[in-house]
Amino acid sequence: MPKHSRHPPESDDAVNLELALEWLSRLVTGYLRVRLEHSEEFLPPPLEFYSEDSPIELFIKSQDPTREEFAAVMIALAPHLRPGFFNKILGKLLPEGGELPEFGGVTGADQRSILPTGETAQYILAGHDVRKRIEVQRFFTSDHWFAKKRILWLEPVRPGEPVMSGRLCIDPELVEWVTLGTVGRPRFSAEFPAQAIETELEWEDLVLHPETLRQIREIENWINHNRTLIEEWGMGRKLQHGYRALFHGPPGTGKTLTATLLGKYTCRDVFRVDLSRVISKYIGETEKNLALLFEKAEFKEWILFFDEADALFGKRTDVRDAHDRYANQEVSYLLQRIEQYRGLVILATNQRNHLDPAFARRFQAIIHFPMPRPEERYRIWCNAFPPQVEISQEIDWRQIAARYELSGAGIMNVIHYCVLEVLADKTRRLEPKRLEQAILREYVKEGKVV
Repeated sequence: MPKHSRHPPESDDAVNLELALEWLSRLVTGYLRVRLEHSEEFLPPPLEFYSEDSPIELFIKSQDPTREEFAAVMIALAPHLRPGFFNKILGKLLPEGGELPEFGGVTGADQRSILPTGETAQYILAGHDVRKRIEVQRFFTSDHWFAKKRILWLEPVRPGEPVMSGRLCIDPELVEWVTLGTVGRPRFSAEFPAQAIETELEWEDLVLHPETLRQIREIENWINHNRTLIEEWGMGRKLQHGYRALFHGPPGTGKTLTATLLGKYTCRDVFRVDLSRVISKYIGETEKNLALLFEKAEFKEWILFFDEADALFGKRTDVRDAHDRYANQEVSYLLQRIEQYRGLVILATNQRNHLDPAFARRFQAIIHFPMPRPEERYRIWCNAFPPQVEISQEIDWRQIAARYELSGAGIMNVIHYCVLEVLADKTRRLEPKRLEQAILREYVKEGKVV
């Protein structure tokens, strides 16, 4: 659709945004002259860009919108780039003032200039032609790619009011991307109750049972090859697009770290969902919170990690009252949204038997993270201490690993305590007595008996 001429400096993406706004201004002015002055038929101007790699043109290349679809996106984007954009155009066309109800538009709580509505897009692109107005209205149906990709939508209106009178809303992330060239991670909030998790560790630092690791590699294979399977091999008609996995096992056995490493090695952001912020005592609020979360995550290829999932996925109760009925509805709704999600969803729980058995069929993988065996604990002990710490020759890691049953996280707690102690007393040497004191300390904390 766009044409090109000379190249400005690479960082000057604002040049292309200016050209896009100028194109929209000429388009809107030309169409409005036809509507208001009954002038000759208007021929839309060509869209010209200076460079081929600015965010606004990459959007066009990736989505391949029609001219009218791109115009609708620009109509929504214009007030974010140039406040008063539509006021200026109408001021020129109506120099003596007056209203133009057909143009639509609203004002915001803190914004006095015109904010476009669906009616604005209809009037600009279709005028009073009912057939063309219906074509524009289709842009805002649930099966249009605007809605499926959460790019453009209409703000809900009061019951009985025309649907197209809703304010035209554009994805804030798209605004951020076309203006700044990047999109920051969403902040943890009530609207997005999830937090990005990262790690500096590598796969080599994660010690798992061989069977557990084999199943994790299966998930990694899905992440790396699912697009080929669904799109190129045509299996999208037969297979669900997303992947759901259940991690279960005692605390500290590597469930969270595994999810984080899967994201790190497949270049996916991993978000841990805070179920305490999702679940609400108010009827309907839990579903609303979940809807906001999944709408934000859709098409991002994020990995969603629900820790302590039994808080919401516990065994469904018999319906004795309205509270039980709504609790079961919440679970059913979350299952539905998880099955619709096209990315990877991981649920983690310490006790698999706390989950409703009926949920098992919903998962492609159910992976057990057992307590590490002596040989696995030995590997953790051997590789965990920094080289600055001198290990006493009296310490036998095989004996320590065989004698003390600790999870990986428990061992790391012991090591953390020991290295701080040797730093504090400036010895830089770990003796058996100090190690055993640290292990006893961890046992007491976990409620175990040596």
